Amino acid sequence: MEEKTADEIAAIFSAAGDSVTVIGVAQASDETDDDYKAKIKRNVEHLEIIKEYKKTDGTTSIWTSESFTDIDAAIVSGKKLY
Repeated sequence: MEEKTADEIAAIFSAAGDSVTVIGVAQASDETDDDYKAKIKRNVEHLEIIKEYKKTDGTTSIWTSESFTDIDAAIVSGKKLY
């Protein structure tokens, strides 16, 4: 697999922001507790996976100067919900 381009990395980081948003939204009135918890868990797992993305060397992170403050906070708060 080839190295990710700057545009690809930006798209991945943007998708992480979407997961942060989902975790921050309250449970919908038509959503069961189980469905809500499953949705939150999927998004937390997504964030944990992308934080670990590596370059093709398998060691070096693809991330450079991106701030993970919101992502880390969403992981912590999301885990409290399920």
